[in-house]
Amino acid sequence: MKPENIFDIFSELGINFYTGVPDSLLKNFCSYVNDKVSVKDHIISTNEGSAVALASGHYLATGKPALVYMQNSGFGNAVNPVLSLADPEVYGIPMMLMIGWRGEPGKKDEPQHIKQGRVLIDMIRSMEIPYRIFSKQSSDPEKDIRELFEISVSKNCPVALVVSEGFFESYSPKTGIENTYPVSREKAISIILDSIGKNEIIISTTGKTSRELFETRKSEKAGHDKDFLTVGSMGHCSQIALGIALNKRDKNIFILDGDGAVLMHMGALAVIGTQAPGNIRHIILNNGAHESVGGQPTAGFGISFTEIADACGYTMCLLAETEEQIRAEAEVLKNAKGPALLEIRINKNSRSDLGRPDSSPAENKKLLMDRLRS
Repeated sequence: MKPENIFDIFSELGINFYTGVPDSLLKNFCSYVNDKVSVKDHIISTNEGSAVALASGHYLATGKPALVYMQNSGFGNAVNPVLSLADPEVYGIPMMLMIGWRGEPGKKDEPQHIKQGRVLIDMIRSMEIPYRIFSKQSSDPEKDIRELFEISVSKNCPVALVVSEGFFESYSPKTGIENTYPVSREKAISIILDSIGKNEIIISTTGKTSRELFETRKSEKAGHDKDFLTVGSMGHCSQIALGIALNKRDKNIFILDGDGAVLMHMGALAVIGTQAPGNIRHIILNNGAHESVGGQPTAGFGISFTEIADACGYTMCLLAETEEQIRAEAEVLKNAKGPALLEIRINKNSRSDLGRPDSSPAENKKLLMDRLRS
């Protein structure tokens, strides 16, 4: 269906507040919402649980349900506030959850989505959330939406719209964030590897960052035993790195993070700062967007990661935008006592033919663990 048609149905039902974390299966709908709804009525949240809380606050103030969108991999972040806040046995707050179904059984997807996709419906059922599945084969999506809405408001409960791949027709966004930074993420990663040396341990974040790190290592025939590719669990790569750094004090641990990932669980900076491991170097590749799932804006350009990290106890906080600055600051970072941070502001450009890791997560884990033991 056209995103605008679904949007019109929600509008007729009185839904005028949207929040969530973008998903590639929902990107056409989210882009339409971003074009049509004001920034006060469409908030791209830092994580899915926060989005549920925002929707709850909206209902408490207006008496109107909101729509919360997310990828099923982020549904876990929403479980606690859905069950302990919005559930009819607690506060009974109606809302519509739109969930992109990555890893749907019978459809090819990446390893981190397979189990998530297989257990999603069972999770929704076990949480006693009324739901409908929306796919290209859906006979009457409007009827299903209206029925779910009626259930939500009559029973004061969250309901779920599980969206299969291909349900939404394509939509070209009319608005976007201004980004004129000269360096791409892939170029920045290449410069970083050249600057810090080829043998340092790197923990990279979810999405295109890990894919580009893998491609760069592959092009240089450098092997992948020094890298941990955090292909799932968005926002957690810095705590994986901290767990390694605290137990391998003799090794420098570099974090390749993203703005959306850091924002999702920003309390991690406080834990790193208070633990103060001298062997952690934290790099944030900030393009102000959820680029891997459609390019929707984050709050990355509206805040200062360097000032936040400094307040959390990082020993040094640097900022770079050009190739020359990245080389110079990466050299400083490499020799600094940690925890030290380098924010690199980059553009949203990435290759259309960007590949994916051709080794499994289990193989990646074994290679890194063997390296750490050596």
